[in-house]
Amino acid sequence: MIEEIRIQSLGVIDSSTLELGPGLTVITGETGAGKTMVVTALGLLLGGRADSGAVRTGSRTARVEGVVVTDDLPELVEGVEEAGGTVEDGRVVLARNVSAEGRSRAFVGGASVPVATLSGVSEPLVAVHGQSDQHRLLRPRAQRDALDRFGGESLAAAAAAYREFFDRLRAVEEELTDVVTHARERAREADLLRLGLEEVEAVAPQAGEEAQLAAEETRLGFADTLRAAAEQAREALSSEQGGPDAMGTLGAARTQLDGVRDHDPEAAALADRAAELGYVLADLATDVASYASGIDTDPARLAAVSERRADLIRLTRKYGETLEEVLAWAERSAARLLELDGSDERVEALRADRARLRAELATAAATLSDLRADAARRLGEQVSDELTLLAMPHARLSVDVRQHETEAPQDPEAPGAPLQVGERWLRFAPSGIDEVELLLAANTGSDPRPLDKGASGGELSRVMLAVEVALAGTSPVPTFVFDEVDAGVGGAAAVEVGRRLAALARGSQVLVVTHLPQVAAYADRHVVVRKSHDGTVTSSGLTLLGEEEREHELSRMMAGLSGSDTALAHARELLEVARTARA
Repeated sequence: MIEEIRIQSLGVIDSSTLELGPGLTVITGETGAGKTMVVTALGLLLGGRADSGAVRTGSRTARVEGVVVTDDLPELVEGVEEAGGTVEDGRVVLARNVSAEGRSRAFVGGASVPVATLSGVSEPLVAVHGQSDQHRLLRPRAQRDALDRFGGESLAAAAAAYREFFDRLRAVEEELTDVVTHARERAREADLLRLGLEEVEAVAPQAGEEAQLAAEETRLGFADTLRAAAEQAREALSSEQGGPDAMGTLGAARTQLDGVRDHDPEAAALADRAAELGYVLADLATDVASYASGIDTDPARLAAVSERRADLIRLTRKYGETLEEVLAWAERSAARLLELDGSDERVEALRADRARLRAELATAAATLSDLRADAARRLGEQVSDELTLLAMPHARLSVDVRQHETEAPQDPEAPGAPLQVGERWLRFAPSGIDEVELLLAANTGSDPRPLDKGASGGELSRVMLAVEVALAGTSPVPTFVFDEVDAGVGGAAAVEVGRRLAALARGSQVLVVTHLPQVAAYADRHVVVRKSHDGTVTSSGLTLLGEEEREHELSRMMAGLSGSDTALAHARELLEVARTARA
């Protein structure tokens, strides 16, 4: 819901704030006062074309801001956040600047955005109906969506069931096309996988094997060096040639300490430690000797290890950085090969699924079309009754639900082929097999024509009002704007226009620019546009009227005289009739 509109330097409006709320708000004022500037301001917020001529004379920039309450509008919040804007306290500010040079800037939640982004965010909020506007309900898709909402839960369920079958059919067709079209590529992929798996299987790598082989290869490659170093170390520890060694030197040190053991406990402790060290040194000498004797030069084993490492390195160059990655690739490739080898069976299964889904889709399409035809009849009757009350007694609205029939295809199950529904072959889309169009016969005996061709501007506004009233409670648009919807009507018909607008406002926010007191009397809020002139510049401002002020404004609208007692009496009577009708 729009909570507030702020207008600066737009047309004759210098600076004004229009506070809105739920229900029906009417805007009145003398001719030329600038009533339609409010609609112009809304058009700018909806991303409409910016006209530099609308900038107030003497001003550099016109600015329009709209404060929108985001309660129950999660899609709006999502759109604002995607645009980089922010929502604060459940409200977001939409804004548009238009310079006198024709440049335009748009803002969503404080973020500067392209005008197209502002349009995408704000358009679902407001439906504007005026003689010069592009009407939302003139678009074929909007007409079909409106009919579906009018049809209620049963039609919505049928549409959802149809869409489910449609999506499943499309998915099966896409997979089938992929399998058949890429059969050659799949065969090449299978051959490559098969060769790779055979290569891995021939080598049969083991996890962690590479590190073990690398260590063994290094040891075998330096066997002579390792043996010589070990033998020299053993000779230094315990000489077999009777030369000086560590064991002899340590034994001499122990003998000296044992000789003075009885004279000092500390010397005795050092002697004991020397004895312990002797045992350790003897063990070390034995181990070194054993190590030296165990080192063999084995050229055959070295060659085998080197060859094995070369095989493993070849695998890691092709299939993974490590053997673990190579083994993981082999596991994935084996599963993929099973999938590729089963392509023929998959093709047959997909073709069977496609035939079954097309039959189920045809049944769902027929059910959906029948429900739409019934809803179309009811909607046409209801809108026609509304038009009678809106001073168009001879007008009749009909909702045409038709299908596009075509010849039987050569391949009935090819992607994009029409759908056989009963004995007919019909084009189909995600929304069904139906094309929906609202048609109007404005006069008795005239042929029904599309809305934008079958009615004048004033009649079209009333047709839009009748349609919106019929769709009240089902429309996703929270705010409706009607500009001069009462053009060309008066008397009892004007009262009925007011009643219908008030009925629509029970569940929506409605803003109406009007010149008829019969319409203004039904308002929950009455705003008047007043024009002033200082001798050089004409200005207009927006004023919210109280009850007494409303009486004077209605009397002015009826008689052109604000002080006429008779007109005031008529105004009070009209307000009382409207209050009673609204109650």
